[in-house]
Amino acid sequence: MSKIAKLFKGSSSSSSSSSSSSKSKHHRSRGGPSPQEAIHKLRETEEMLTKKQDYLEKRIEQELMIAKKNGTKNKRAALQALKRKKRLEQQLTQIDGTLSTIEFQREALENSHTNTEVLKNMGFAAKAMKQVHENMDIDKIDDLMQDINEQQDVAREISDAISGPFGETYDEDELLAELAELEEEELQDTMKSMGGLPSVPSSKLPSAKSSHRATTKKRVEDDDDMRMLASWAT
Repeated sequence: MSKIAKLFKGSSSSSSSSSSSSKSKHHRSRGGPSPQEAIHKLRETEEMLTKKQDYLEKRIEQELMIAKKNGTKNKRAALQALKRKKRLEQQLTQIDGTLSTIEFQREALENSHTNTEVLKNMGFAAKAMKQVHENMDIDKIDDLMQDINEQQDVAREISDAISGPFGETYDEDELLAELAELEEEELQDTMKSMGGLPSVPSSKLPSAKSSHRATTKKRVEDDDDMRMLASWAT
């Protein structure tokens, strides 16, 4: 191939690439702005209209001051100021309505954009979950859980066997009865070593009244003896 042909081929390829790039740019421009760009534009419009409101409010105050100043001196100037004030008030009312519409549109767009992002993320998470679950078999999971439960039962039985009493088991009531017999035998041996308990007298003990009477009788007899000895001495 000659150099001229190559040159024409390169120029044709470059022109085709430039035309394709321009077509792609044109296609993107025809697709419309993104939600972020639209929200940004609406915010800029709100700021511009808010500044316009401040300007109109100041102009209305100025026209009102002119009308008051020329109310008695120059009636025509006062009327012109009031007319300008009315026109400014109408513009301010229109801007208020426009701001309300723009705010509503911006809020709706923000909500739509938020919902779109939420749905996109939820779809992304759903795909990730699907990819994770592709390698999982529910039957294998059931078998695995059953094996785990069986092994837990085996481990519990082993723990019970290890912690249980080692060797023969005894009846606690029988042991307590045998202990009571031993204590009784020890008590009897102690009593025998001490000579046993003192015997209980067979006769009744004198009561307090009878002993008191015997003592009184003895005193009377002693007094009689003393009187008899005194009479013999005289």
